Amino acid sequence: MTEENKKPENEKSKYIPPKGKTTEHTLVIKKEKIKYKAYADWIVLNKNEKPLSEMFHVAYIKEDNDINRPITFVFNGGPGAASAFLHLGAVGPKKVPFNDDGSIPKPPVKLTDNEDTWLSFTDLCFIDPIGTGFSRMIDEEEINKGKEKESKQKVDTKEYYNLNRDLESMGEFIQRFLSRHNRWESPAYIAGESYGGFRVAAMAKRLQLNHGVSLNGVIIISPALEFVLLVPSDYDIQGWSDEFPSLAVTAMWHGKSKIFKKETPIEDVIRSAENFAHSELIKMLSMGSDMNPDEKAVIIKKMSDYLGIDEAVIKKSEGRIPFWRFTRLLLKSENKVLGYYDSTQLGIDPFPDRDMLEGPDPSMDTTERVYTSGINAHIRKNLEIETDRDYHLLNMEVNRSWKMDETHAFQRSIGATDELRYGMALNPHMKIFLCHGYHDLVTPYYASKRLVNQMRLMPEQQKNIIIKNYGGGHMFYSWKASRENFKKDIEQFMEQSK
Repeated sequence: MTEENKKPENEKSKYIPPKGKTTEHTLVIKKEKIKYKAYADWIVLNKNEKPLSEMFHVAYIKEDNDINRPITFVFNGGPGAASAFLHLGAVGPKKVPFNDDGSIPKPPVKLTDNEDTWLSFTDLCFIDPIGTGFSRMIDEEEINKGKEKESKQKVDTKEYYNLNRDLESMGEFIQRFLSRHNRWESPAYIAGESYGGFRVAAMAKRLQLNHGVSLNGVIIISPALEFVLLVPSDYDIQGWSDEFPSLAVTAMWHGKSKIFKKETPIEDVIRSAENFAHSELIKMLSMGSDMNPDEKAVIIKKMSDYLGIDEAVIKKSEGRIPFWRFTRLLLKSENKVLGYYDSTQLGIDPFPDRDMLEGPDPSMDTTERVYTSGINAHIRKNLEIETDRDYHLLNMEVNRSWKMDETHAFQRSIGATDELRYGMALNPHMKIFLCHGYHDLVTPYYASKRLVNQMRLMPEQQKNIIIKNYGGGHMFYSWKASRENFKKDIEQFMEQSK
């Protein structure tokens, strides 16, 4: 009998995850040397105490492994997005190239050291949710090796593609990471962008309540906190007024506003546009046909002046201008379209005669090749991971398959603001940093500002929330000045919340 055959059955069938790698690096920031280890690896998540999935992550830990040093868990959104955007765009020790104004330089992609990395003041762990990056469900055949037929585990390949299961998996991962690296005593933070911002707000409650992880602070970046605001209708009107200040800023930026000159300070524009949005515009939207026609005409004229859009278009739509229509209307005479995610970025409309934009979004579609090239070069070359897996930067199968769990007909719409409020009550020491880019038309900054104002916080709780907005769009950190200011603000935030 061979040695292999002598092994106990449970040892023969034990699942072995992909092989990770630990590498050592040195980063120099303004003559300061930071020596750190990079852990590129998978953590296995279980179901019924049996392995079910492998969550890939990259962690950067300063060489001394000081438990008093903060640890920040970082992820993006989608759903279906890997963490590469924040990893290589703003937070990690390496970054992909962007011009100072957020536009994309000529290929090829060349990674550089990131002087604005947060590694100078916190250890970092970038998490790729299941179905993104290198994170995968474990193959059913692999799980069931050596098992009797009746005990075989059935694998639902889309199990993690829903709201609650996703949040559970993130919590399970963080628990296991803290145990593996002996960091339960470290100040802990979570940071997420877009749907990742929704995740952070929900995990402010669930990570502490369900997984026992204390949080010093949460960092919510360009979030979608309440889903109903993403798809306003003739009847759900709040989203239209939330969008208006960002549209007004965009019109000013491109020299189309009849109220503001191109060099007008952005603070002056938003102050005026916000006041109009929550007074005159919301009044017109809510009153509908009950409003006096003369009063309505005055408001429509003001909207036209703010936005640089013809009065007839605004009148026909009753003041409801979707961002995707606005981005084609504003510079239509020049055959140019604006970016949804950063309205300062311009592109050519290849099909100007068609009703919908069928060409690329100049602020998102054009960046995918940059991040895909960058993350593959970094992980495979610098971090020395050897795998045949494709790195899923944006997995649209995850996005299309996403479920919000079972709901009944009269359940309120999906949102995370209540869970953030719960988390703040659960832990009155936890600080919140909430931020947006002024030129983001997909998750406009004013929606979050208004929601915070409606959270009915006690005075001592209000002191725990910092709201910051930056030049740029959804990924405002692609702007050099915004990335630098973002780092300074987060470093100060963590210093005050440790």
